[in-house]
Amino acid sequence: MGGTGYTGVELMRLLVRHPGVQLSVITSRSEAGKPVAELFPNLRGSVDLDFSQPDVDVYRDCDLVFFATPNTTAMSQAEALLGEGIRVIDLAADFRLRDIPTWEQWYGATHACPALVEDAVYGLPELNRDAIRQARLVANPGCYPTAVILALLPLLSRQLIEPASIVADCKSGTSGAGRKAAVGTAFCEVTESVKAYAVDGHRHLPEIREVLRGVDPAADLVFTPHLMPMVRGIHATVYADARDDGAGVQAAFEDYYRDEPFVDVMPPGSHPETRSVRGANTCRVAVHYLPAAGKYVVLSVEDNLVKGAAGQAVQNMNLMFGLDETLGLEAPGMMP
Repeated sequence: MGGTGYTGVELMRLLVRHPGVQLSVITSRSEAGKPVAELFPNLRGSVDLDFSQPDVDVYRDCDLVFFATPNTTAMSQAEALLGEGIRVIDLAADFRLRDIPTWEQWYGATHACPALVEDAVYGLPELNRDAIRQARLVANPGCYPTAVILALLPLLSRQLIEPASIVADCKSGTSGAGRKAAVGTAFCEVTESVKAYAVDGHRHLPEIREVLRGVDPAADLVFTPHLMPMVRGIHATVYADARDDGAGVQAAFEDYYRDEPFVDVMPPGSHPETRSVRGANTCRVAVHYLPAAGKYVVLSVEDNLVKGAAGQAVQNMNLMFGLDETLGLEAPGMMP
């Protein structure tokens, strides 16, 4: 559902080579009837489908529908799909927040199906793997929240930091703003420049806060996003006051993520780069301790369109259908 955006085409790129998937319907109101490969020539020879008008009837034979649509779209159709026995993964934000008034405040709309929010599972496998396996409806996490939460889970779960001291300084490539034309993301506006935005409040802030408070109720943070002159990538630099001397923090991260196929804990002193995860479903993290300041600094990088969106959605799909979690997601990052 919604195959013309960047997350939509990234989903298609991953799914057409997935051995357990048959891609059967791709919808777009604006491009209905047009061959998918005409809009996305990278899919020539891989996707031999036309865009369809979105309608429940076209999905009746599907096992799963991905919503790669703007916020507020999935919530108006998810109930009908679930009623047909079709599972749903929403890559937008309609089901990410448990608190409906908070969601309505940040997204400026009345929620169309608040009863489904309780049934939705937040689709971060490193936190909710068992629940995702049983889910009918998965709320795929946002790109910034994925990078920030994965940076903090070992620290919060082991009470290694002061939970209300967190600062997340984050950078994103322009694809995070979507494919629509806008002056603020035009090439001449973003190249050779860096800027902060939404300093007084970004929609991903309540999402990050709610998930972190599920780990430690006292957790809170300052979150500042920045737009970078690159297409793909998230770099989160996360700071927090340490409760110890840092002696065991590397081992804590390695132990926490030991069995996680898509979180790579780097050696001590490392500085992960966004280019190392371009095109891969990997979040690469490195933890540093600053003894003079008594702080931890965690560096977390991911591809916002893969582990931050489409790749994580495929990872969730694999779990929901009892497939190998890594299926279709084994490719390493692309360099240069």
